[in-house]
Amino acid sequence: MPVYRLNPNEISFPNPMLAREDGLLAVGGDLCVERLLLAYTNGIFPWYSPGEEILWWCPRRRFVIMPGEIHISRSMRKYFHKQAYRFEINRDFSDTMHRCRAKREQEEGTWITDEMEEAYHRLHRQGYALSLESFEGDVLAGGLYGVVIGRCFFGESMFSERENGSKAALIALAGMLEQKNFLLIDCQFHTPHLESMGGKYISWEDYAGMLREGAVLNY
Repeated sequence: MPVYRLNPNEISFPNPMLAREDGLLAVGGDLCVERLLLAYTNGIFPWYSPGEEILWWCPRRRFVIMPGEIHISRSMRKYFHKQAYRFEINRDFSDTMHRCRAKREQEEGTWITDEMEEAYHRLHRQGYALSLESFEGDVLAGGLYGVVIGRCFFGESMFSERENGSKAALIALAGMLEQKNFLLIDCQFHTPHLESMGGKYISWEDYAGMLREGAVLNY
């Protein structure tokens, strides 16, 4: 299956069903707000290493967490009882995204380049991206950020400054999204950590149906 090269002067993508078996769909284009919104509403997202051209992915099997099905382990429940946790939305989106980048750079390398930071800040300023931070008392414990379109949340990255900081943030996010009748948290790729918190694979047909129902732009 060929990988499609995007026209930088045209905001469009090939049919997601044309993605390769590994999920790679297209290369090139840019990270303008219009292209990113078109991508996410069609189940497509950018993910590439520094120095590469922009790579656009659309895996057929989608790994998601349903907000009402978040798994809270017994040890995590005990932890919540012991700690005075609190949460904030958009405490500092730029700082949270940069902390996610720094953690990845220290551990295994990161896709969060300067270009990506600038692009998601633009989404945030237009109301299509948010961050959520967890605190132990007044101490920042962890956080996450992602893209929000209609009633769908597309998770991008998380960080922890203290043990369980990112888990607490994800649990709080799921609770908040459930209250607002969100349909899914798109995890993009499988990880054992996310699976332990309720992540599961769903078919492309089910995923696409939720996008059609929930990923509605507000303009």
